[in-house]
Amino acid sequence: MRVAVAGGTGLIGRMVCDAVAAGGDEAVVLARSVGVDVVGGDGLDAALVGVDAVIDVTNVTTLKRSESIAFFETATRNLLAAEERAGVAHHVLLSIVGVDRVDWGYYAGKVRQEELCAASSVPTTVLRATQFHEFADQMLARGGPVAMVPRMRSQPVAAREVAAELVRLARGEARGLVPEMAGPEVLEMPDMVRRLLRARGRRTPAIGIRLPGAAGKGMAHGGLLPEHDGPRGRETFAQWLTAASS
Repeated sequence: MRVAVAGGTGLIGRMVCDAVAAGGDEAVVLARSVGVDVVGGDGLDAALVGVDAVIDVTNVTTLKRSESIAFFETATRNLLAAEERAGVAHHVLLSIVGVDRVDWGYYAGKVRQEELCAASSVPTTVLRATQFHEFADQMLARGGPVAMVPRMRSQPVAAREVAAELVRLARGEARGLVPEMAGPEVLEMPDMVRRLLRARGRRTPAIGIRLPGAAGKGMAHGGLLPEHDGPRGRETFAQWLTAASS
């Protein structure tokens, strides 16, 4: 089968493409770097010819509610409309555990994305996953003498395991919102960042801060943890650290 990967050049997108190919199927990358713009719509119709399923792992770097909603609403509407025209049989969306419980600006866009999928005529599956192990590394991307890390209880999961689950779902029938995926252990994000710094031999202090309002309270007190049983990754954060530091 042909599986299109929206956001196929990003961290998780590359892993999804690898998982598609590993199963003997063809991955079609949907990204501006290959002439396909999910926001502007350019190149979508041509790219989806003969595609059986689309896996959407698009992302936008923003904390602003308005920007997040604008991006995900526009991209998702364009994708679903093009899929309907092309006769795509299955749309699989990667979302985030807790988006409906933690009222944070970025999450508002993901909620809207889920709503559009639920209302679409294209059969859809939505997989919510917890933060990837790599999320700790992203906390350090801003640099500076001190790492300010939000207090967040998470059950981090290996991105490659999420990619494999997305591809598994894409090969089956549409199921709507499926059980949430998480990793094998509950950890605190500031502690994860400190462990990552130690593994790299860095002395940068990592200070945990609680984000303001109800969103910060929700993150700090388990709002981003799965509430029910579902698929669980096997790789621990310690195992990821070892591999990432080698």
